[in-house]
Amino acid sequence: KHINFDDMGLRENLLRGIFAYGFERPSAIQQRAILPCIKGYDVIAQAQSGTGKTATFSISILQQLEISESYTQAMVLAPTRELAQQIQKVVLALGDYLGVICHACIGGTDVREEMQHLQNKQPHIIVGTPGRVYDMIRRNCISTKRIKMFVLDEADEMLSRGFKDQIYDIFRKLPPSIQVVLLSATMPADVLEVTQKFMRNPIEILVKKEELTLEGIKQFFILVEKEEWKLETLCDLYETLTITQAVIFLNTRRKVDWLTMKMQEKDFTVSAMHGDMEQKERNVIMKEFRSGSSRVLITTDLLARGIDVQQVSLVINYDLPGNRENYIHRIGRGGRFGRKGVAISFITDEDTRALRDIETFYNTSIEEMPLNIADLI
Repeated sequence: KHINFDDMGLRENLLRGIFAYGFERPSAIQQRAILPCIKGYDVIAQAQSGTGKTATFSISILQQLEISESYTQAMVLAPTRELAQQIQKVVLALGDYLGVICHACIGGTDVREEMQHLQNKQPHIIVGTPGRVYDMIRRNCISTKRIKMFVLDEADEMLSRGFKDQIYDIFRKLPPSIQVVLLSATMPADVLEVTQKFMRNPIEILVKKEELTLEGIKQFFILVEKEEWKLETLCDLYETLTITQAVIFLNTRRKVDWLTMKMQEKDFTVSAMHGDMEQKERNVIMKEFRSGSSRVLITTDLLARGIDVQQVSLVINYDLPGNRENYIHRIGRGGRFGRKGVAISFITDEDTRALRDIETFYNTSIEEMPLNIADLI
């Protein structure tokens, strides 16, 4: 049976945050892992990126918080500053109606300032990188004695980066009764050691690669042979694009500007968005696109993670992504969580190997695009 967010017994204000964030239905991992986490079990989820695991542990933490108490109740560790900041954003967005305080504790920021900040007000949730978090615990700026939930995200990545000693040191400072949730794409010896040392009868949840790809998304390629011929190919497809809404991905900001200009010169209506733009401008463009008043959006991988526009059912990779992980983030913009979608990648002769690589990695097949593409959308 398909579980919905409504079936999970979540607080009303947390549900509001979940729906406002753009989630409609829980992904495979969310359906299986949120309830055991909320019930306080130790959980190991083996899941690749793109499965919705950040929201899985964020929702579980937010459900269990005593918001009225101003002490730290949950800690999340991640391998990079960027990931820690991304997790913080998700937590704050989902917890928007709860009034949650979540602090990102990461290297590269001023130590004194951070000490001051933490001493003034203890956040409900700390998200951080191991080095800085351990440093703050050691300086007594983070009080660990009432933390009840500990999350280790991308555990395989973390332990391979040599954070092992720091992670162990942090564990030793946490209450013995703490709930531990561990997320990892693979289960190497280091990770298994952590699970045996610090977890109690964990519930194991496996999300297979094929579960995350894209049932419901048909994937095609068009062999354009040369880079110069992509533009014409795109113009040929334009009528098809505007039947629904489409996102076109390119690899650089300059190219986004270039393509936007070219399309506008030919009187095609398109919007564009990339990281050089002011946040205000980006918000306006997203709003137009979400409302459907603009139907074709040209962008970089900035948008590939976490942007959820319900009507997108066509994604075009004008360029193949630089890394294969981003392929799933991009094409997952269409057909989010089981909605139907089509993804088309433009392939030059140089790209054929990279395409095979993506097929193998995701255990999927990408076929040459048929002529009746409009019927598939």
